Amino acid sequence: MTAVPLGAAPTPTTPVRGLVRQLLRDSGYVLFSLPLALVGFVLAVAGISLTAGLLVTTLGLPVLTGTLYAARGLADLERLRLPAVLRQPRVRPIYLAPERGAGFWRRVLTPMRDPQSWLDLLHAFIRLLVTLPTFVVVVVWWALALTGTLYGAYDWAIPRGPDDQDLSQLLGMGDGAGARVALNTAIGLFALFTLPLVARACARIQAALAYSLLTGVAEMRQRITTLEEQKRAAASAEASALRRLERDIHDGPQQRLVRLAMDLSRARQQLAADPEAARRTLDEAVSQTRETLDELRALSRGIAPPILVDRGLPSALAALAARALVPTELVVDDELGTAAGRLDPGLESTAYFVVAEALTNVAKHSRAATCRVEVTRKVGRLEITVADDGIGGAHLAKGHGLSGIADRVRAAGGTLEVASPTGGPTRIHAELPR
Repeated sequence: MTAVPLGAAPTPTTPVRGLVRQLLRDSGYVLFSLPLALVGFVLAVAGISLTAGLLVTTLGLPVLTGTLYAARGLADLERLRLPAVLRQPRVRPIYLAPERGAGFWRRVLTPMRDPQSWLDLLHAFIRLLVTLPTFVVVVVWWALALTGTLYGAYDWAIPRGPDDQDLSQLLGMGDGAGARVALNTAIGLFALFTLPLVARACARIQAALAYSLLTGVAEMRQRITTLEEQKRAAASAEASALRRLERDIHDGPQQRLVRLAMDLSRARQQLAADPEAARRTLDEAVSQTRETLDELRALSRGIAPPILVDRGLPSALAALAARALVPTELVVDDELGTAAGRLDPGLESTAYFVVAEALTNVAKHSRAATCRVEVTRKVGRLEITVADDGIGGAHLAKGHGLSGIADRVRAAGGTLEVASPTGGPTRIHAELPR
């Protein structure tokens, strides 16, 4: 935070300053695009021509590979320049890479199997068709703006013959210096005021072509890959939850129900011969019924606890913290407890699952004395942090409790980070989009 001296007003960023800054960015982008486009076009034409000439020999393929790599370098340079115009973060495609230990020809052929390499080369070919006219338009507009607005300062220095006619004369405005200055100044002012729009439009046209070929397709492919990973993670998380639920039911309520049926059968046999023994057996059966109901309630809390649906995430997490075997401090954003701050039911369920599984792992494996759970609502995301002072060593390998959390978070489109060095402490941090 910058301190402002007493009596001194801070310097705000005025709209005019921002407009000028964007004008310079757009103009610089358009003007520097021409030399880059010329280099890319010459490189692409020379590379393809040389490849076609050497294709009958084995030298043609390495030349083509070199051309593709050179086009990739120019494409990377263009991606560095795009954020200034599009106001979007830079996205670089994930190119195919040769396998470790691959031979010479496999390394040569790898770029040719990558669709993005051909899109880079296509951009090097056709960008000149867009760059050249937009370059001319921006240069002409800058020239009109500068020469027109300053025309009154150098009108006297322009040599004129007796038969020369000015534009003002052709338009019927007169042949005096005042008419010339007024007309040219008006043209200059018009160009000056429209220059930001013209430069912005030309820069956006160039950037749109570059984005569509160099970034747009890669973003779409990356989005498809992310959705596929989320789908697999959701299926894995669902399968793990069903297996765990089946195991818990088999090991708990199912065994108790079997014993309950046996106790009731024994009580029916004892009822005539030994009523007292039958009463004791029925008492045991009632106890078994209560314990079975308690286990079923515990299992239902792990799936979708009623308190989560009725009272929201803060109350459900408070109930989790109260039942935790390790003393747990809970810090929840106050906004989540209001009616307006309620999250999507799917997001609340995922957040509850993350905290519940994390606390279960703390109780089983961490040997911790204290635990802290923090849930914060940020712009566009929900952050969950579970930290303990245990022995550490937690990781996301399959077969461990945290792998289920990772699958559930990834299925929701979020990210999970685990910091658990040997000796502790352990910190689990999840971010869920909302």
